[in-house]
Amino acid sequence: MTQSHNLIIFIKNPVLGHAKTRIAATVGDEAALAIYEKLLGAVRSNTCTIHCNKYLYYSNDILVNDDWDDVVYQKKIQVLGDLGHKMLSAFNEVNLLYIDAPKVLIGSDCPSLTSNIVEMAFDALREHDAVIGPTYDGGYYLIGMNQVFKELFVDIAWSTEAVFVQTMAKADDLGCSVAILPMLNDIDDEADWLEYQRGK
Repeated sequence: MTQSHNLIIFIKNPVLGHAKTRIAATVGDEAALAIYEKLLGAVRSNTCTIHCNKYLYYSNDILVNDDWDDVVYQKKIQVLGDLGHKMLSAFNEVNLLYIDAPKVLIGSDCPSLTSNIVEMAFDALREHDAVIGPTYDGGYYLIGMNQVFKELFVDIAWSTEAVFVQTMAKADDLGCSVAILPMLNDIDDEADWLEYQRGK
């Protein structure tokens, strides 16, 4: 893997009352924030040793001298808009630096996403136009591409069980070859978290 490989990480600022609201609905804000901090810790440990450029996109404010090493992670902020617009903007921003180089984007809700799977995604982009890691709830935990296909981020029913199917349909319309990674679980609610804890 080379420094022309680019990993984009989307996180939400860990703020009490704003982190993992679906988990907070059953366990309370403080416990939900503690769980989200553990999810962020998993992302850090699973990405810090990958040999690539790393871009950390905060949801609200860029934080310096936090748990994310300012040297390891280039810190940026997500633009306003729906999730598709946020992701497309990040891909375009990184593509300006490394035109048509491998770019992979992940979130912070999938602690089962290991460094090996991220490296599988980069490997897949040697032979495919795009790569995607589906989740059991119908979404995806990872999307990657060399060239930026803006159509994959437009007119998608975000945060629904249709996301993966709609994205794949758009890729098919484009004639875009897509590698599929192993299916994993996102952590969206307390039941997801408890199931993940049991499987560790």
